[in-house]
Amino acid sequence: MSVGNSLRLVLPVAVIFFVLCLIFTLHRYYSFYASFDQGIFNQVFWNGIHGRFFQSSLSSSLSTNVVHGGEVPTVYYHRLGQHFTPALLLWLPIYALFPSPATLTVIQVTLIAAAGLVLYLLARQYLEPPLAVMITASYYAANAVIGPTLCNFHDICQIPLFVFGLLLAMEKRWWRLFWVLAVLILAVREDSGIELFGVGIYMILSKRFPRAGLAVCTLSFGYMLVLTNLIMPLFSQDISQRFMMERFGQYADGDEASTVQIIWGIVSNPIRLLVELVTPVDRTIKYLLGQWLPLAFVPAVAPASWAIAGFPLLKLFLGKGDSVLAITIRYAMTVVPGLFYGAIIWWSQHPKAFKLSFRRFWVGCICVSLFFSFTSNPNRTFYFLIPDSVKPWVYVSLPQQWHHVGQFRSLLGQIPTDASVSATTYLVPHLSSRREILRLPAIELRNDAREVIKVDYAIADLWQLQQYAPAFKSDRAALQELIQLIDRLTTNLEYGIIGFEDGVILLQKSATSKEEAKAAWLAFRP
Repeated sequence: MSVGNSLRLVLPVAVIFFVLCLIFTLHRYYSFYASFDQGIFNQVFWNGIHGRFFQSSLSSSLSTNVVHGGEVPTVYYHRLGQHFTPALLLWLPIYALFPSPATLTVIQVTLIAAAGLVLYLLARQYLEPPLAVMITASYYAANAVIGPTLCNFHDICQIPLFVFGLLLAMEKRWWRLFWVLAVLILAVREDSGIELFGVGIYMILSKRFPRAGLAVCTLSFGYMLVLTNLIMPLFSQDISQRFMMERFGQYADGDEASTVQIIWGIVSNPIRLLVELVTPVDRTIKYLLGQWLPLAFVPAVAPASWAIAGFPLLKLFLGKGDSVLAITIRYAMTVVPGLFYGAIIWWSQHPKAFKLSFRRFWVGCICVSLFFSFTSNPNRTFYFLIPDSVKPWVYVSLPQQWHHVGQFRSLLGQIPTDASVSATTYLVPHLSSRREILRLPAIELRNDAREVIKVDYAIADLWQLQQYAPAFKSDRAALQELIQLIDRLTTNLEYGIIGFEDGVILLQKSATSKEEAKAAWLAFRP
């Protein structure tokens, strides 16, 4: 197969991935299934084009001051105390041209699709076109790529493109580009230096670029320590009081811990370290098999894969919480570049293994990976095709959801663009292009005048919660809490019901309830 023919195969695969993912993610947004994180990032970008970089009242509602200290969220809270993400500024000019939450979705799909093309160029440094095509097709079929692509916008979507570009620059000896990309990787998030550290370890252990590898390790490790212990605490105490404790609190003593203390807690207790690495055993094995599957399990025996991807895996395996071992959410994407590069190196050393029988097995693995990617229904993207529950039956059809959207969309139009608002999770992204916004049941925030105010409007999609309440305790509890909140706010006349359509209620502060809307609410409430 010639290079031209292989490109003619790779480009259609990339285009199909891009088009399908874009269709499904935009449909997810416009049918009101994009959720809270999409709203957070959109508000960060919206504040950015108005000169208030990295500020977000939505992020503030997740800060340790609010969650643990009971304080009121602030509109001037700097998100850099939670996640240090200066690389997002690269995409701010694009957002400024098209200021919408949907723009972030387009950026994400584009970055991840483009990373596959860079991966193909990287594979061609070592492999003949047929193998390079298979490697690239595996990338586009990986559950750890498809799942995070079909979710809310996230900063990790930049990692595959930057890391594949860095590795290609290393192979080409384009050292200026290499170091530019190294800095960009560090700028993605406070913990993205872990991916870069793995690359440095590979450069040392392979004896190909030991001096550059040592510099990479020193830069990445030193940057993470300085950033998390000295710079991020200047913005807030979230890194030590919330995020370190939520992910790695089992290694700490007390209610807060720095990264240095967590690292010491890990290395000072090797027995606990080993236990955390392998438990829960079934989920750990399932996670590894899911990551290896699209590459026909080659990364399991590829030393380079373990060298580079081993450190992101270590971070996940040592953490706690259900999300760390979920292959369809963003954290899984941090493992992908190392696994694929290691597979490339392995195939360059074992080209004779690419026989017809193995090619058939590999194609079968790709098909199985695609099947699992679809049936896992990542982030409810395929809610209209796959039931969320069978017993009890929970399923929202496409006509049903779009009819619902058509019924309540007029209520969103009644909220002025400069008004403060609180909304339920799936309504937040569509209202997040504003300075003052919260997620219900919160209704109080501190504005730019440093005054605590109650939001002007509150809007809740109770119908959506009602659909999922029979099978999911969290939705059932949220529905009950919102009903109690609405009763309290309307009974004491703080808010009036000015709109009610198909299970969506709109409240306005200090307003008199409209009789028709109030009657519709009372009819729906039981």
